[in-house]
Amino acid sequence: MGKRVLLIEDEPNIIEAISFILSRDGWTVHTHEDGTTAMDKVLGFPPDMIILDVMLPGRSGFDILRDLRGNDTTKDLPVMMLTARGQEKDRELALRLGANHFMTKPFSNSEVRDFVRDLIGA
Repeated sequence: MGKRVLLIEDEPNIIEAISFILSRDGWTVHTHEDGTTAMDKVLGFPPDMIILDVMLPGRSGFDILRDLRGNDTTKDLPVMMLTARGQEKDRELALRLGANHFMTKPFSNSEVRDFVRDLIGA
């Protein structure tokens, strides 16, 4: 059975692209589009990894990352943050909060696939 990735992202074109890239590579991709209920989704069926957008409706990805790292169930879950804002302060904040990787949009297909493989040890 393939590994499960939860993509928390609200842009349909990004959801479609990442789902295609990872599904083609053998991952099972679940998606969620709302920051407010993201933790419920994660805790309801914990994935092997999370790809988390910074800007989401309801709550920011940074707030969600704080919650993930503060929860015993999810504190060690690999998290790759995505953002259209490639500012250094965003990267620094994400890494300080415990993100395993930080990627800016646009990204290459192989870059996403390779980092997911690396983060979940496949």
